[in-house]
Order: sequence, then structure tokens, then C-alpha cells
Amino acid sequence: MFKFILSALVLLFSFHSQATETRVGNWTVHYSALPSTFLTPDVARSYQIERSRYNGILNIAIHNKDGKSQQVNLSGQGKTLIGTVRKLEFQTVREGDAIYYIAEYPYRNEDNVLFTIDIQSPTQGGEFSFRHTFYTD
Repeated sequence: MFKFILSALVLLFSFHSQATETRVGNWTVHYSALPSTFLTPDVARSYQIERSRYNGILNIAIHNKDGKSQQVNLSGQGKTLIGTVRKLEFQTVREGDAIYYIAEYPYRNEDNVLFTIDIQSPTQGGEFSFRHTFYTD
């Protein structure tokens, strides 16, 4: 059951978001942001995510140069154009060798948010930022 739910979550992120990637040190970072309403009720419930037209999800995966998922510590924040800052609380999702990090972010229609994410491991660290505009359904 868990494998099915995670697979559904990964597929949703893959098909319904504008996944992007960047380099941070020796890592390739894949990231996306999407409304939580893209999740099915069962998937949202399994990860204790509130499905709401005012709740977004960030999905981040970090790979080394060989394409292997990396276990890291993530922290970050989202800042709107009017200066509202919200801390991100990431949860780790694992399936086999795959590791994903997800965080919720509450928003209002047309919130343009600058996300700043800090990545740390015992051997390296770094930061990246991206901007995303959320729309209500």
C-alpha cells in the first residue's frame, strides 16, 4: 500500500508540476511547487497533508553526480512580495533508494513566493532559491 501511495505521489509531482532542476555544489536538485489539491485525498491523508485550494506543496529531490538520492538536512523559507515570511518544515519520504523532501506552504491567490532552501550534509552544503506563483483552483 505504501509503495502504491508514494508512486502516486511521485507521478502527481511529475505530471502536474513544473519540475525544475539546478546545481548546488556536487548535487543536482530537482524541485517543484504545486497546489495540494493535485493530490488525491488518500495520498494527502497518508502524508498528513491538508488538501486545500490555499495550501501548496514543495517537492525536492537531491542526487549526487551518479544520480543516487542523497540524505540531507533541508531548511528554508518562503517570502511573498509583500514581505510575509513563512518557515518551511520538510518531511522525508523514502521508498527503496529514492528520497524526497516535501513541505507545505499556505498561500492566497496569485501569491508570488521566493523560496530559499538551505541544504546540508556532513560533507557539503549550499543554498538555492526559486520563485513560484500560486493560484487558487
